[in-house]
Amino acid sequence: MGDEKRNDEMGGMQGEGNYGAAKKFDAEERAFVDKGGIEQKAREAEEALDGPEGADLERARKAADEHGQMRER
Repeated sequence: MGDEKRNDEMGGMQGEGNYGAAKKFDAEERAFVDKGGIEQKAREAEEALDGPEGADLERARKAADEHGQMRER
């Protein structure tokens, strides 16, 4: 099987980018925003941070930050 055929089966370019996955993500993100409920999700996140799982979430955030996944802008 040639590389070209494999790339088509995997939704486009792989390695430097996955075009199929990027299109799917963009469409799902747009649908989420269009559906509304962002304020509700923000409240749920705030409650989780203030609740019993808050310490675990903060540890996870710091661990991700240390690995360069969530750098401050």
